[in-house]
Amino acid sequence: MRRISRITVAGAATASLALALSACGGTSTSSGSSESKGDKGLAIAYDVGGKGDQSFNDAAYAGLEQAKKEFGYETADVEPTDGETDADKEQRLVSLAKQGYNPVVGVGYAYAAAVKGAAEKYPDTTFGIVDDATVEAKNVADLVFSEEEASYLAGVAAAKSTETKTVGFVGGVDIPLIHKFRAGFEQGVKDTDPKVKVISQFLTQTAEEGGFSSPDKGKSAAEGQIEKKADVVYAAAGLSGQGVIEAAAANKVWAIGVDSDQYQQAALAKYKDSILTSAMKDVAKAVYNLAKSVEDGKPTTGIVKGDLKTGEVSLSNSNPKFADDAELQKAIEAAKEKIISGEIKVKSS
Repeated sequence: MRRISRITVAGAATASLALALSACGGTSTSSGSSESKGDKGLAIAYDVGGKGDQSFNDAAYAGLEQAKKEFGYETADVEPTDGETDADKEQRLVSLAKQGYNPVVGVGYAYAAAVKGAAEKYPDTTFGIVDDATVEAKNVADLVFSEEEASYLAGVAAAKSTETKTVGFVGGVDIPLIHKFRAGFEQGVKDTDPKVKVISQFLTQTAEEGGFSSPDKGKSAAEGQIEKKADVVYAAAGLSGQGVIEAAAANKVWAIGVDSDQYQQAALAKYKDSILTSAMKDVAKAVYNLAKSVEDGKPTTGIVKGDLKTGEVSLSNSNPKFADDAELQKAIEAAKEKIISGEIKVKSS
């Protein structure tokens, strides 16, 4: 059952939401049976790159779509804007809560301050933040993942697949979250074959410089690594990762995708034969589960962690060349079991 506190704040029309948010990012809404219930459901505010990144943000949107279909309520998803401040992000979240959306999810670590501020203003609304940013509040769910574990398996795959004994890592921004991807990948490579060289690079120092939103930067970085003989390149760079995949396809080497199963992404279909696998984290499931907890009247709060043991981080098996390689699959499964048992401790930095 929906909580009464949601019903009392949900009277404004969708048009007012669009007006209220016009200064802080584009909005799309869709209605189910919310008008008859006088209530609204899940809303998400996208990270840098927005919807259409074929990765992190699109995974969150998939969770929203699942909740909308199952619960038949109105949802909203809001795009970021260039050069926005924490205050802009907080205004976006506050506007969604004011209109009666519940839960309200900020997609990405950059929403930490905004989620904290909005949660204080709307204590009866459940907020969520996706990614490595802990917000201590009674009405906030921190949806975090052990990205380093999936990246370790990606490192195993890379070490087993390289012919040049050189592989590459492209990180979007030089921040602790992306360090987790790099650390796990490098450890997985070295544990599998110490002779394999890993070339690592971050595209920018800050997100504002476009590290997560510039396919051209990703493409240039990957081309540089390929010139240095890298024949497998792993990207943890949001929208910029599309450029890495494009460069890999053009040079007939392997790319490893991230967050979503990028082999299955329609926008990347022409490159899919070059996508060996993807190190996935089930953002869709985490977002949907938070929405379901609110729908059930038992909102989830605190740290909610997804890892190999829970099945919320993994490697995709969509590419038949990857899935049908028995030796490779055996190595990955062995590493997975050792991580879950604790025999392998994966580094996060």
